[in-house]
Amino acid sequence: MRSDKQIYDIILNFAKGDERIRMVTLEGSRTNVNIPPDDFQDFDITFFVTDMESFTEDDKWLDVFGERLILQKPEDMELFPAVEKGYSYLMLFSDDVKIDLTLLPLNLTEEYFTWDKLVKVLLDKDDRIHEPPVPTDIDYHLQRPTERMFDDCCNEFWNTVPYVVKGLCRREILFAIDHMNDIVRKELLRMISWLVGTEKGFCFSLGKNYKFLDHYVSEKLWNRLMATYKMDSYEQMWDSLEICMELFRETSAEAAKRLGYSYPPYDEKITAYVKRQKEKFSA
Repeated sequence: MRSDKQIYDIILNFAKGDERIRMVTLEGSRTNVNIPPDDFQDFDITFFVTDMESFTEDDKWLDVFGERLILQKPEDMELFPAVEKGYSYLMLFSDDVKIDLTLLPLNLTEEYFTWDKLVKVLLDKDDRIHEPPVPTDIDYHLQRPTERMFDDCCNEFWNTVPYVVKGLCRREILFAIDHMNDIVRKELLRMISWLVGTEKGFCFSLGKNYKFLDHYVSEKLWNRLMATYKMDSYEQMWDSLEICMELFRETSAEAAKRLGYSYPPYDEKITAYVKRQKEKFSA
């Protein structure tokens, strides 16, 4: 695998030698001092260019970055159309280096710096940026919920539990799994993150997809959460759903207490509903 310096040298030497490229920035985890570096970190690079079409009409220029295993161009896809304002090249190379390179027109420079604070300027040929931003992950810090947000999370969780139950009772397990993963589990993770915030403060990030959550919860809670991912049979699905409900009940009640909020009334009636439907399913 090429070193970080080698990759930055390739990127910047190419940019310096091409008059169409006026500025280069780095985004993402490589700008975040709170993320431990490893070999899987992408190089999230943006080129601000004067002529987009001259780049996008032919991919040959990408060869300068190395031998590619695969290339994806989200803005050029029909099945997964992107909504970005630029044009992206997601590249994995034969030495396992990953570069996600985005082209943006130069006139979006000012707007770009309002999108994300995890940005570092690597090259600015025209001295457009007089005060380079200091990268910060503040936008990704845990957010202290308002009482309305807290209630909304509880409502969404308990309102979706019956959909999981419906899928199980109809023996439509993929339907049940989909609602479990896309909504029920998402709200459970949100609630656990809020509980962490009440303990540790709302001044840091748990990472994308709550990837650092295990650093901040007890081993017992973590093991129970992991048990909810066992969903390869109807029996396992019922067990996982019930564990999700137990965890949500415990964490939301404790979070409500610490935040000084009322504990909403959804739990008792939906839990009774689940019990009735499971008894019918098992009969």
